[in-house]
Amino acid sequence: MKFRCRSLWKIVASCSLACSAQTAGQQKILDEFIDFLKIPNVARDIERPFIGKNADWIVAAFAKRGLPAQLLKVDKAPPVVFAEWKAPGATRTLMFYAHYDGQPVDPSRWTVTEPFTPKLVGDRLYARSASDDKAPIIAMLAAIDAMKAAGRSPKANIKFFFEGEEEAGSRYVADILRKYKPMLEADVWLFCDGPVHQSRRQQIVFGARGSVGLEVTVYGPNRELHSGHYGNWAPNPAQMLVSLAASMRNDDGLVLIEDFEKGMEPLSKSELAAIAEAPDIAEELAASLSLGRVLGNGERIELLVNRPILNLRGISSAAVGRASRNVVPSTATASFDIRLVKGIPVAAALERVKRHIESRGYHVVGKDPDAATLRAHPKVAKLTSDGGYNAVRASMDLPISAKIIATVEKARGPVLKIPTMGGSLPMAAFEEIMQRPLIIVPIANHDNNQHSHDENLRLQNLWDGIVTMRALLEMD
Repeated sequence: MKFRCRSLWKIVASCSLACSAQTAGQQKILDEFIDFLKIPNVARDIERPFIGKNADWIVAAFAKRGLPAQLLKVDKAPPVVFAEWKAPGATRTLMFYAHYDGQPVDPSRWTVTEPFTPKLVGDRLYARSASDDKAPIIAMLAAIDAMKAAGRSPKANIKFFFEGEEEAGSRYVADILRKYKPMLEADVWLFCDGPVHQSRRQQIVFGARGSVGLEVTVYGPNRELHSGHYGNWAPNPAQMLVSLAASMRNDDGLVLIEDFEKGMEPLSKSELAAIAEAPDIAEELAASLSLGRVLGNGERIELLVNRPILNLRGISSAAVGRASRNVVPSTATASFDIRLVKGIPVAAALERVKRHIESRGYHVVGKDPDAATLRAHPKVAKLTSDGGYNAVRASMDLPISAKIIATVEKARGPVLKIPTMGGSLPMAAFEEIMQRPLIIVPIANHDNNQHSHDENLRLQNLWDGIVTMRALLEMD
């Protein structure tokens, strides 16, 4: 298998050797990566042995490199892998974060390979978690190898924190942080998760949106009814729910819920300037996604992701296609997620949605209503939530922020500085408990199909990511 001879050479060997040696170094990294990707890692399958096998694999990988690693445990949670590389006389401690768990998989939708059968096609490696988020772990391990091969040691104390429940909402990470807090002290947390900019340029991100999921169920008759006999008479919950969902957003994506953006923390002058410096990729991105229009009234996507949004994830009621029947459904359920920004907490966002539903004439309950409740109110909606977490945003004007920017730019050239990532990371607990800056340094390609079928990692992103990780590991 042939691979490009590019910037990885800076970290795997001397420039005087042949390109074939570079390829061998790359192949060794890929072989280890593929071995790691073969281990199933669905976050919610903690009752199965796979999550623990991923943690054990990482511990063994650190041991091969002469670095001690251990498992941090609390009840009901997958273990956190913690490792440390000490630097005598260091005045700074850097904590590197990644997660080894992944999203659920539907093998029937994977077209290139099975989710846990890694396959290299062209310049991309396909497998679940190839990009999100095992790639940074491999990049760090390869960077450690390169440093040791070159006789280099870190100038700062280095710590690693790899969790196994990020894709399940990091439900127990706060318990781990509290239990092991003295061990986990650091000057800054570097979250190595997410994609680089859509222009494929390296970006450093200073925050992530919060997230909360919710479901709304509305009710019609207590059983499905023949649409011919009852369609003119019985309320149709599917129709009711479509109307309710439509009342929450207009056709241009503006959320119509009262006070939805109240409390939103504005961007600073330096943050606005950084966004202005980033390339505008809207037209290229729209073309790649076959979009005839985009939302936001022409506002840049980097600005839009600094505003909250309510997203309709899906609707379920009766059936469609070959399974459809001529009935008035009994219930209809919509699944939403809210992406939060700094200044808008989870509880406030949920309360605003609840008030909006009530303003549309619904009696809102938190559990399945009984017959008496349904008879007592013209319209009933059940609202439930999966919890969620708040947004986080660090200042890009901090001295440590400037140091990280300078370090990555020295290794990779000019980088983009983005205030907030469009996606969400469960960083709020880290900010609250550890009270240190949290800065995101992603390496995956933006078109990686994360959370979906055919997830992949572009190999050049891996090679560039190793360069980035080594630069940070050697930062003083």
